[in-house]
Amino acid sequence: MRTIGITTTYDGTELRYLRGHRVRIVAVLKNALRADYDPDHDGQHITDEDDLARAGGVTADDRVEVQPWLEAEGRFSFVSSDPRAIALACFASLKR
Repeated sequence: MRTIGITTTYDGTELRYLRGHRVRIVAVLKNALRADYDPDHDGQHITDEDDLARAGGVTADDRVEVQPWLEAEGRFSFVSSDPRAIALACFASLKR
């Protein structure tokens, strides 16, 4: 399954301003929910599909960098957010 660049819906409650909005995935923050997460460690911010596959794909321990769709402007926002992967409709099957 392709991940980077796909459009899905945010279904979580953590980021209320995104609830129900269409978002585009721009990166995966690998293992960002783990206690030992180090954002400065190489390979934590993944923007390439092949790199993501080598890292084991998206898991429940990941956050996903997304850009919301701005309906009135007909484009995706320049601003991004990083919800938990399981809060996106396309990763609902990862919920524990």
